[in-house]
Amino acid sequence: MAKLIALGLVVVLGLVGLGIEGVETGQKAPWRIHTLFSVECQNYFDWQTVGLMHSFKKAQQPGPITRLLSCTDEEKQKYRGMNLAPTLEVPSMSRHPRTGDWYPAINKPAGVVHWLENSKDAENVDWVVILDADMIIRGPIIPWELGAEKGRPVAAYYGYLIGCDNILAKLHTEHPELCDKVGGLLAMHIDDLRALAPMWLSKTEEVREDRAHWATNITGDIYAKGWISEMYGYSFGAAEVGLRHKINDNLMIYPGYIPREGVEPILFHYGLPFKVGNWSFSKLDHHEDDIVYDCGRLFPEPPYPREVQLMESDPNIKRSLFLSIECINTLNEGLLLQHKANGCSKPSWSKYLSFLRSKTFAELTRPRFLTPPTLQTMDESIQTVQKLVIDEPGKKHPKIHTIFSTECTTYFDWQTVGLVHSFHLSGQPGNITRLLSCTDEDLKKYTGHDLVPTHYVPSMSRHPLTGDWYPAINKPAAVLHWLNHANIDAEFIVILDADMILRGPITPWEFKAERGRPVSTPYDYLIGCDNELAKLHTRHPEACDKVGGVIIMHIDDLQKFAMLWLHKTEEVRADKAHYATNITGDIYASGWISEMYGYSFGAAELKLRHIINKEILIYPGYIPEPGVSYRVFHYGLEFKVGNWSIDKANYRNVDMINKCWEKFPDPPDPSTLDQADEDIRQRDLLSIECAKTLNEALRLHHKRRNCPDPSTISTSNLNSGKDVTMSRKFGSFDEISASRSNQMPKNNSHKSSKPAMIDGTFSSFRFWVVALWVFAGLGFLAVMFVVFSGPKRRGTRGKIYRNKKRSSYSGYSDMNGRDRHIRSADASL
Repeated sequence: MAKLIALGLVVVLGLVGLGIEGVETGQKAPWRIHTLFSVECQNYFDWQTVGLMHSFKKAQQPGPITRLLSCTDEEKQKYRGMNLAPTLEVPSMSRHPRTGDWYPAINKPAGVVHWLENSKDAENVDWVVILDADMIIRGPIIPWELGAEKGRPVAAYYGYLIGCDNILAKLHTEHPELCDKVGGLLAMHIDDLRALAPMWLSKTEEVREDRAHWATNITGDIYAKGWISEMYGYSFGAAEVGLRHKINDNLMIYPGYIPREGVEPILFHYGLPFKVGNWSFSKLDHHEDDIVYDCGRLFPEPPYPREVQLMESDPNIKRSLFLSIECINTLNEGLLLQHKANGCSKPSWSKYLSFLRSKTFAELTRPRFLTPPTLQTMDESIQTVQKLVIDEPGKKHPKIHTIFSTECTTYFDWQTVGLVHSFHLSGQPGNITRLLSCTDEDLKKYTGHDLVPTHYVPSMSRHPLTGDWYPAINKPAAVLHWLNHANIDAEFIVILDADMILRGPITPWEFKAERGRPVSTPYDYLIGCDNELAKLHTRHPEACDKVGGVIIMHIDDLQKFAMLWLHKTEEVRADKAHYATNITGDIYASGWISEMYGYSFGAAELKLRHIINKEILIYPGYIPEPGVSYRVFHYGLEFKVGNWSIDKANYRNVDMINKCWEKFPDPPDPSTLDQADEDIRQRDLLSIECAKTLNEALRLHHKRRNCPDPSTISTSNLNSGKDVTMSRKFGSFDEISASRSNQMPKNNSHKSSKPAMIDGTFSSFRFWVVALWVFAGLGFLAVMFVVFSGPKRRGTRGKIYRNKKRSSYSGYSDMNGRDRHIRSADASL
């Protein structure tokens, strides 16, 4: 009887539990979920499968999962990974059966169609979650909790699919206005998937065959090879069947990116390279890697959490680093368990293996659950920002963030010092960030990390596809990288150039910038906005504004625009047929201002019309408008006052930063200026102000570096400090040379008399000293020869010969070094 009561109690509790679960999910009963992902028969996909499958179990994702495995018959015979996941074999379409086109990405829609038509699981499911193999799940992905509804799937944002905004969508769907830029994570009702899947496959084939529209400026594909045709196939197919997505940019994150505040991503997509300190990972480096079957081998271990804790002070960046190591550690944990399942022997103990098996790691990688900010769709995020602006009467002005782009050279470092110094003096609201574009090689040698808060960007000076040397492209590339990687909470972004000095704040409320209406300064020499250049490179030449220099833009506009800025820059730069001065206005006719046109044409594509303000910026050396309080000096051109001048190009190879007390020539005293012409006087006063601000910035920089006080120590002591690069071997010689160069007589009348006489006397005296030493040396050798001549003469002679030989080699080496040293000194002069 007691057993029956207990059994009844268990049944009742089970029914209550089911009821509670239904309440928690908002449903009368749990709906059935099935997760799908598509792969091919390759080692490359096998290790990704191991990572995804392990995270699927670890995250407690509900429902079954199926791997759609596309293999040719030949591949299947050699394939070893059939047991890695529940699998449905799919006929490979990598080589298209009709066209012969090699395009493996088409296997994804083809695999989904095959699953719908051939799997019994497809008959017993309500919701489908579709992922990519190169993903790690962090927490349960439950469609209805994400906000998915029948007819309204939820998807991640793929903003680079610019073909939704241009001719590509018009060519390939009857409803281009319904085209959504989505991919990666897809959560939809099974009925929607049944309607969509055949169209997804058909549109993929259609876009793939449309080679005439593979160009980067049309598709956003940086390789212009039609490689993302499958992504467009999905977007165009969904538009055809009328599916509008709830687009969420918070659910999925690329390791290396910074999540928004309060957001808990539930999916890693490690499709891009990422790094933590000196450690890095790129999935493409492991294309043929059989790590799944190589017992005991894991991917290189990343830094430990304790090391990451000390690595970065910014909490947002630190959080991003923690996410990156979590991704690769979860992948390695999956490999470790798979090796055990393969029958591998237990690996030797190591600190890293011990960490992966620890309670600490288990706690760090426990399932994550959705937070309210994570669930916000993109439309809701925009509405929230608008609501905050309206509903907060105490909030006077929106947040601002100022950015500027540089490279890893001392040329940009002294400009950075000047700009940052003036930023703090100007009262500019918000923070400032330097976007620093460097090659790996340059970064190893670079010493200016502490000059300003910095966001590091891979250099595009040498274009990765074309090999074209064009450093100016780093500006749009860096802005795009910053938008995708940084945690940005500002509503307006102010973009400056490094060779600028701020004289006062630049704010959107003063200059009337709004969403859809950026503010900029006139660049009237961009004549390509008025001729065939604009007609070739934008669909809206009438919207082309001749602007640049200072830009104030709403963050929403910048996020839409940045990719176009980069693409249009590449496009104009590649258009060598239209480099001519009469077409571009470039006096060098070398395509050097392609980035400026990239900006104007990209903005025209989105019909972003600028408020053009002439009172923000002035070039030193230009006559100011009476009564205008300019906010920015742009010293990109030479400027002068009388015989004094500064041209930034002359300081391209001068280390103004690391050489103590280096500065620009002091400008004239304002009291010496000619008072006759007030316009000229005002022009010169501005030029003097610009130069003085630069020099004061450099003085404070050197003071912060603890450079010795030049007023309290001798010149020779200065030259013996850390800034001296001459060889210590020739210390006396160096001191004489440095002394002569530093003690140039201020009275020019001394130049041709006394110094020349001193040099001649010194040369004559040196000659007689050398002669005396030579004579004494010969006499000494003669005496030695007499003393040691005798029975042991032969052996001694051999010994002296060897000593002389060594001495001659030493002398040769010494003179060689001296010669190199003198050449180095000459070159520096």
